[in-house]
Amino acid sequence: MRERLEKGLVQVYTGDGKGKTSAAFGLALRAVGRGFKVYVIQFIKGGFDYGELYSVKQLPNITLKAFGRGKFITETPPNQKDMQLAEEAFALAEKVVESGDYDFVVLDEINVALHLKLLELSKVIDLIKNKPDHVELVLTGRNAPREIIELADLVTEMKEIKHPYTKGTKPRKGIEF
Repeated sequence: MRERLEKGLVQVYTGDGKGKTSAAFGLALRAVGRGFKVYVIQFIKGGFDYGELYSVKQLPNITLKAFGRGKFITETPPNQKDMQLAEEAFALAEKVVESGDYDFVVLDEINVALHLKLLELSKVIDLIKNKPDHVELVLTGRNAPREIIELADLVTEMKEIKHPYTKGTKPRKGIEF
């Protein structure tokens, strides 16, 4: 039988700075290195070409599923398809977390999905409150709701001080995506 966490915590990575998803994947890499089973669910990132999609295929004990239309969401109210995809991602998150089969679960960009009103906050709160004790749960994305921050055991806010995009540097393959 593999080793499990005695007490899984809830971590939140939020803020307007770069590095929220990168922090979550760093933790996931560390967990895989220790033999934990990891599941990453990406909200609103499906259809984009990110390097992590290729990395996880080379590692044991990590699964990644991305949901989204491959475009940035700017519509208010949100597009029905975006809402449907977010709900599908959350249904998978509920199944994965509640099963207890995974030790470490990342809900990447779920805070953005909440901010865009693609998901009901109450459902995410219920998931956090009812997760199995051994499951470490990581929620990323800008604009984390106050209620999520209050429930979390660890919250890190990424603050942008300086970014190369402001000087016209384009996103670089292998670094930003």
